[in-house]
Amino acid sequence: MSGMVVLEAKWPVLGLHARAAEWLQIWVDLGRVPRTIDAYARGLAEYLEVCEREGIDPVTASRAHIGLFVRELTERPNRRGANVVALDSGSGLSNATIQQRIVPVRLFYDHLTEEGLRNSNPVGRQEGDPSRFVFTRSLSAPIPRPMSETFE
Repeated sequence: MSGMVVLEAKWPVLGLHARAAEWLQIWVDLGRVPRTIDAYARGLAEYLEVCEREGIDPVTASRAHIGLFVRELTERPNRRGANVVALDSGSGLSNATIQQRIVPVRLFYDHLTEEGLRNSNPVGRQEGDPSRFVFTRSLSAPIPRPMSETFE
């Protein structure tokens, strides 16, 4: 059973979006470790599920659509229970978990841009350090990480 078949069995929404499957297959072909591929597939699948539910074409999605996904992540209860709240995100999901879900979406849009299917990436980056992008609930501007994370 190929890697993509396994991923599509785990997250059927990936089979509905040829561009997403194509992008993930590139990562598989580049020899990325299975855990990385799994994490990328999970984050992208969660985003695509929001697109499906809201009637959004992921290839042409806007920053507002990305904001909808981020809002869902920030409001999603923690699977460990409703009483678990992460201080850095103001929600049940920690900021680190939200970042894990956003990274593959950003990379997917980088791919679409490189392929000429988009003019720009709707997932913004924090100036000076693209790996440290953090969404605010309003998406008005990136917010800095808490001090304890900023000076690692």
